[in-house]
Amino acid sequence: MSALTGRIAVVTGASRGIGAATAALLAGQGARVVRLARTLVERRDADAMDLPCDVTDAARVSAVAGLVRAEWGVPDMVVNNAGAFHLAPFEDTTLAEFDAQLDANLRGPWLMARAFVPMMREAGRGAVVTVGSVADHQAFPGNAAYASSKFGVRGLHETLVAEYRGSGLRFTLVSPGPTDTAAWDAVDPDSREGFTPRARMMRPEDVAAAVLFALSRPAHVQVDWLRLGPA
Repeated sequence: MSALTGRIAVVTGASRGIGAATAALLAGQGARVVRLARTLVERRDADAMDLPCDVTDAARVSAVAGLVRAEWGVPDMVVNNAGAFHLAPFEDTTLAEFDAQLDANLRGPWLMARAFVPMMREAGRGAVVTVGSVADHQAFPGNAAYASSKFGVRGLHETLVAEYRGSGLRFTLVSPGPTDTAAWDAVDPDSREGFTPRARMMRPEDVAAAVLFALSRPAHVQVDWLRLGPA
């Protein structure tokens, strides 16, 4: 029996890519998984729940948190994966594009933490994994808006680690390098100098395995940060 059997996990951005791979892996380990994404159609069974949710919508995130607690109880795990990727030189990035990156990559994880962390603290247990990026600790040209949001979510993560140490809650930041998801479709890295070809990128399942590693550690083990990238 897996250490995650019967535990409740909430995964954002779970309709595709890293989020879908993570939700599938956790379910395969016996967890009861709540998948959140804007495009999902609401459905429920004994061990799975799909809920449409835009994580930048404060009212919707709050409502979803209340629904999960009422129907299944306080989650054991929250995976903040939903996000957006924008690549453009600083001077070509509009204010609207910058705001959209902050909304998806920083406001969303903040709202999810605000909705779920207090109930997890009351329960005295739980783990929150945030999927960051290599761009949350390393600067690259053309990444001004994206990196601002990812460096910001690193700050949120590190503050939560400091504030909740000793509470029974654990927080992990997973910072993957290039991963072959649909986010690269508009960029076409194979034709751009200096970019990792898609064939050499990691797969969503590789990042999901890192998330699982953090979530499956014993309750007394805190994994603050995991960095991973293509070999």
